[in-house]
Amino acid sequence: MAKQKTHTIETVNVGAAAVDIGSREHMAAVNPDVTDAPVRAFGTFTHDLHDLAAWFKSHGVTSIAMESTGVYWIPAYEILEQHGFEVILVNARYAKNVPGRKTDVSDASWLRQLHSYGLLRGSFRPSAEIATLRAYLRQRERLVEYAAAHIQHMQKALMEMNLQLHHVVSDITGVTGMKIIRAIVDGERDLDVLASHRDVRCKASIETIKAALNGNDRPEHIFALTQSLALYDFYQSKMLECDRHLEATLAALCADTEHDTSQLPRPRTKRKQVNTPSFDVRAALFGVLGVDLTEIHGMGPSLSLKLVGECGTDLRAWPSAKHFTSWLCLAPGNCPSSYKMGHQSGMSNGGSGSFV
Repeated sequence: MAKQKTHTIETVNVGAAAVDIGSREHMAAVNPDVTDAPVRAFGTFTHDLHDLAAWFKSHGVTSIAMESTGVYWIPAYEILEQHGFEVILVNARYAKNVPGRKTDVSDASWLRQLHSYGLLRGSFRPSAEIATLRAYLRQRERLVEYAAAHIQHMQKALMEMNLQLHHVVSDITGVTGMKIIRAIVDGERDLDVLASHRDVRCKASIETIKAALNGNDRPEHIFALTQSLALYDFYQSKMLECDRHLEATLAALCADTEHDTSQLPRPRTKRKQVNTPSFDVRAALFGVLGVDLTEIHGMGPSLSLKLVGECGTDLRAWPSAKHFTSWLCLAPGNCPSSYKMGHQSGMSNGGSGSFV
């Protein structure tokens, strides 16, 4: 009887190492064949991270896999990358789904072993320049959310005084609405004066606006309106600061290309979207990409900027359009029952996109 041939997994990444990220301590692991103490704990201070990089170099490490949730991985990732290592961030469920782990093996050692066999797939992370652009974009999105909360606070204060401005203007933060709110905060109570702030594009008549602004003024509600307006203006100013950094970052990316912005086609629509950056996003993106993404139906300047900020300018990380749509969680699942349920509820099961 012939002996059955056994198959073993070959090591494809000799210089593999791993880090199990924690909030107070990082556990690092290297090849046990090169040292008697392959697992070592490091602190999270900056000098500890540089010591971690030096320890990896002393043991011939070239590629590092790390597993983490939250944001604790970012300093370690950036410092190890600065030292010239290839660093990948692994989704925790990918490592846990691989069978064969012994209970006495530490998380870092198991992660290093999987990485040495080439069984781990790193989450997508754009280049350093795109990561900078993305950080400014995400900060701006938070500021937009904070400002939106204070719009609601202003509307609540107006309603408490029965000043039904939202019934005569489509948006209280529009030209007419903001002029009237600022006049009220400045102490103006004359209905004729308040209604005179009506913009020519406002559909409501002056008489209708006067009727809506005939309310019950109370000092505590005026105080709340004043503070909400001040906070709204504060976040608007911070959004402008973000816009300046976004514009400068896109200009730096544009400097690396040779695209002529004079070839930019005419916009499909001249209507400005709400909360768009204060600079010409179309021209800036055209200088970086050489194409106008807004020519795609449904793609405005803000969405185009977000796409570049999240995915970068090089899409070779995705082998095909199908991979890209799956990463975006736009691909339906392959389970017939779950697809049917999602279809009936107007939803579809997304793919397993992973990015950091």
